[in-house]
Amino acid sequence: MSAEFGGRTGLRGRLTQWLRGGGPDQSAGDGGREALLLAAARAGLPLAPAAYPAPGYRCSCDRVGCPTPARHPVSFAWQTQSTTDRAQIERWARHQPQANFITATGMVHDVLDVPLEAGRQALARLLEAGTEVGPVAESDDGRMLFFALTRGTPEDEDEWWPCELDCHPETMDEHPGLRWHCRGSYVLVPPARLPGDGRTVHWVRGPEHPLPDPLSLLEVLTDACARYVGEDPHHAGAAWPLRH
Repeated sequence: MSAEFGGRTGLRGRLTQWLRGGGPDQSAGDGGREALLLAAARAGLPLAPAAYPAPGYRCSCDRVGCPTPARHPVSFAWQTQSTTDRAQIERWARHQPQANFITATGMVHDVLDVPLEAGRQALARLLEAGTEVGPVAESDDGRMLFFALTRGTPEDEDEWWPCELDCHPETMDEHPGLRWHCRGSYVLVPPARLPGDGRTVHWVRGPEHPLPDPLSLLEVLTDACARYVGEDPHHAGAAWPLRH
């Protein structure tokens, strides 16, 4: 977590219990989880409820053999449902105490999603160079998420990088291992729980950091991804997502 959030001992304790224990801390309330969700909303990240882990490495949804357990929205209308409205997010958080949340990309922000080791290397280089880096999250399934301003809607649709490209790594040879979540995509927003013992999505740099221009991060991220793929070819295509 960021220093700002991680420094609050009580908040950290409540979050740890929620993330590891399969649900909120009933004695202390679920203020830690709710506080982080509201902080993300204040930063302009539109949120909507998502599935959560169920016993046996399963998903809370009723789909048999769910291909993305605990990683997808609850509603098919997630794009229109996503909101930054405080009252709505509070209702969701309190009425769905085990739910993860997604943030819809391509509205206010995009997410550059890279292999974890490549992301850590890139983050160190960016900070050392004095580059403005916004919110960054780590996912214990081996990915790092860099949150940035959206590219907006270009006049020439041929210049748009649709999320569809994220699903076909052969179309992104120049950006090995990198996914650009933009219009029509989403990512889990911290704090989120993944299937498996204690696996989470958590902030490294919290949403209090301003969203940067994604192009200011892209060269370093793609270079780090290229190095990562070159060092470990087994991972080159292993982390590409299923079609949303």
